Amino acid sequence: MFTLMIIVFILGYILIALEYPLRINKSATALLLAAMMWMLVAFTGEQSLISAELLNHLGEISGILFFLLGAMTIVELIDSHEGFRIITNKIRTTRKVKLLWAISLITFFLSAVLDNLTTAIVMVALLRELIADKKERWFFAGMVIIAANSGGAFSPIGDVTTIMLWIGGYITTMNIILKTFIPSALSMVIPLALLSITMKGDIQKPVRKTADHGHATTLFERNLIFFLGIGLLLFVPIFKTWTNLPPYMGILMGLGILWVVTEIMHKSKNDAYRPMVTVAGVIRRVDTPSVLFFLGILLAVAALQTAGHLNLLAASLDKYIGNLYVINIIIGLLSSVVDNVPLVAGAMGMYQNTFPTDHYFWEMLAYCAGTGGSILIIGSAAGVAVMGMEKIHFLWYLRNISLWALIGFLAGSLAYWAMSVVIF
Repeated sequence: MFTLMIIVFILGYILIALEYPLRINKSATALLLAAMMWMLVAFTGEQSLISAELLNHLGEISGILFFLLGAMTIVELIDSHEGFRIITNKIRTTRKVKLLWAISLITFFLSAVLDNLTTAIVMVALLRELIADKKERWFFAGMVIIAANSGGAFSPIGDVTTIMLWIGGYITTMNIILKTFIPSALSMVIPLALLSITMKGDIQKPVRKTADHGHATTLFERNLIFFLGIGLLLFVPIFKTWTNLPPYMGILMGLGILWVVTEIMHKSKNDAYRPMVTVAGVIRRVDTPSVLFFLGILLAVAALQTAGHLNLLAASLDKYIGNLYVINIIIGLLSSVVDNVPLVAGAMGMYQNTFPTDHYFWEMLAYCAGTGGSILIIGSAAGVAVMGMEKIHFLWYLRNISLWALIGFLAGSLAYWAMSVVIF
């Protein structure tokens, strides 16, 4: 069963990658893969223990899914009030290269404060207001994934893996910023520069449709929902620090606040208009199949973790590779295929009593696990969210973005090694 699980996972992964030519929705494949993986796990051990493990993993995954649902709904609510016009009206350039740099830099720094998943969702919503052509928008969305993951890697609250390391006491705030900012910036700037070479000309902005819900939102409504929505998203890491509750509780609280505000704001509007600008109506536009894809792929990886595949992989790396820099690079490459959370969790379990706080292993682990997920579109939460929102095909991303992301990842890894050996 142990080997069969690996075969089933690889076959499922191939089907997900070939979603477009096979015309089989990736969400269906992911859910089927998850069920089959856990069925195989059930044949390998004690049923009660396996059920407990499944519930434990489902609890962790549910937190991510609720966070994703809440963030996507808030972004859709801002968009339904035309709130993003506050930003898009100020971005006047139509030059592709200038716009690409502007979007990437905003994403990079916003991700460090917010987190890479929420930032990716917000920036894709912005791109829809700026770029009409879907295929052109995909290139920008690809850079949003890279920039969001790079920005999240140098911040203790920018990525779920850095949060794990930070809360666990493996890294400290100022040290992780100081040691990984330059490698993280390089992992974004180099793909950005390479992609810029291929871009020429101007983008065409979409024609705004204010008649979709029979009304144009007022300036007050746009400003209130935009600033309140973004403020509540930014409040999530603060909420987590204050309460030690999981981030999804903060996002659900923010969604609840916005729900009440929009209900009061639009209570006197006609019945045809209200569903377009309140949470009860907007939530129907959230891409549920993408959320189910996320559920399936994370459950499938959790099955590998439960059966011991990931622990065996970590032990093999330690035995046959040895060099900590190389091990971290391999973990980064693996995080483009396997979710980085169990990979980092496995590394923490292996080395928790070996290296002290702020050891270079933990710092490079934060960088590699965070940025390595950009190499493939399903390698990070940000990538999965963007994939769902923009319907980007796995193979399109592999052909057009993956190489640049890989070059950036390796350049940042080399920079970290040089900094640790020469400077620090």
